[in-house]
Amino acid sequence: MAKKNIFTDAFGTPYFLKRLIIFILGIVSYRRFNGFNKLKITGTENLVDLPDSNVLFVSNHQTYFADVAAMYHAFCSVNNGYLNTIKNPIYLLNPKIDFYYVAAEETMNKGILPKIFKIAGAVTVKRTWRAEGKNVNRMVDMSEVDNIMKALDNGWVATFPQGTTSAFAQGRRGTAKLVKNQRPIVIPIKINGFRRAFDKKGLRVKVTGVKPTMEFKPPLDIDYDKENAHEILHKIMTAIEQTEDFNVLHNYDEELKAKKSEQKDSEH
Repeated sequence: MAKKNIFTDAFGTPYFLKRLIIFILGIVSYRRFNGFNKLKITGTENLVDLPDSNVLFVSNHQTYFADVAAMYHAFCSVNNGYLNTIKNPIYLLNPKIDFYYVAAEETMNKGILPKIFKIAGAVTVKRTWRAEGKNVNRMVDMSEVDNIMKALDNGWVATFPQGTTSAFAQGRRGTAKLVKNQRPIVIPIKINGFRRAFDKKGLRVKVTGVKPTMEFKPPLDIDYDKENAHEILHKIMTAIEQTEDFNVLHNYDEELKAKKSEQKDSEH
């Protein structure tokens, strides 16, 4: 597999260009996280002693770009010795440049800004179940899997197991299979409030005064030899709090149905 060098990352992107883009996007987005809204970050002490490669961050997903932008701020801040804060944006001068994130190809090819985000570190994949608003059923492109593994071999990677911004959507087994095969350190991230603060793309501030949260949890304890992909996926989805057990609205609806059913039974 390709390796980074002192001038370029694992995919041949010049580091000076990545630094410039991360700096500009960081400055542009800063007030969204520490101005209009106040991002609360916790758990970054779990990132301090991580190795430089083969670390996989798994997160729930609420917007296309704001989630990832916030991660860049957090990682760059930790890279400069600041824990659980982004108050000092001087960290943008020394960014975390070997950070990649998995993104849907169709999302990253629409418009100039997504293409700029792509240069910053996107590893694009084609959705196997959804494309252009329609359900599809296509095979996984193994070259895309190779690209994710290449990114892991050379840095940190963030992925969104649900592959959608819809809450409590089913997790995709591809993430668990990748974990099983590559055996990375897996760090769960739980985010909240992004959907309320930003539009779906995460480019426009929808509401001010929101306090979005981003929690970095301790590495998952995974037995790579004994646990299968299904068990690993369940562990991941539980850690990012996206199983039905965490769906309060779902539980409320179910309880409401049960009460109505009991009332009907008592009336008969």
